[in-house]
Amino acid sequence: MKPFSKNETISLAIILVVLFSVTLFNIRIAERRSRDAQRRADLGAIYEALEKFHSDFGFFPSSDNGKIKACRGENYQEVLDELAELEQFDLNLYISGLRSCEWGRDALSDPTGETDTPYLVTIPIDPKSANGITYLYLANSSRFQIYTYLEGGNEEIGYSEPVIRRNLSCGKVVCNSGRAYSETPLDISIDEYEQVLIDNQKSGK
Repeated sequence: MKPFSKNETISLAIILVVLFSVTLFNIRIAERRSRDAQRRADLGAIYEALEKFHSDFGFFPSSDNGKIKACRGENYQEVLDELAELEQFDLNLYISGLRSCEWGRDALSDPTGETDTPYLVTIPIDPKSANGITYLYLANSSRFQIYTYLEGGNEEIGYSEPVIRRNLSCGKVVCNSGRAYSETPLDISIDEYEQVLIDNQKSGK
């Protein structure tokens, strides 16, 4: 077999480098799309779990530093004892006995322990949490918004310029996608939206 000439060897090497680069590029795109698909699925799972929580308790967990505040705090039993002495349930007092649940570690479950099956066995964590990317949860007792960062940007389903303009922090990056309860918009805060509803009601809209 005739050996390759110098020019043929160089040409073959260039072809192999190009093929390797293209393959590596496609693999990275596929991995990125997979992570973004996982983020959308995570938000969907959290959304459904929060709806079930609301159905059982009549309110959504509050938010604390962008996390879901629904796990038992160290003072949980003390708060329950204090609530037992009141004639009327105090939601704010009850919430004071809860702590923020950790992404990827804690379950979203019934804090009272009366329901054995958790709403979420483990609250999802962003696929690139090790790189400082997180989900962001904002809520009051009647509404919630949950945000994420899609690496694919405007190439991905759910990407939103209005969300970006809010400049919300999903860890080390700006959130660019999200989901919200019912008709709650993502481009303004929950407080702003509820004020809009009040203003519309006053004006008869």
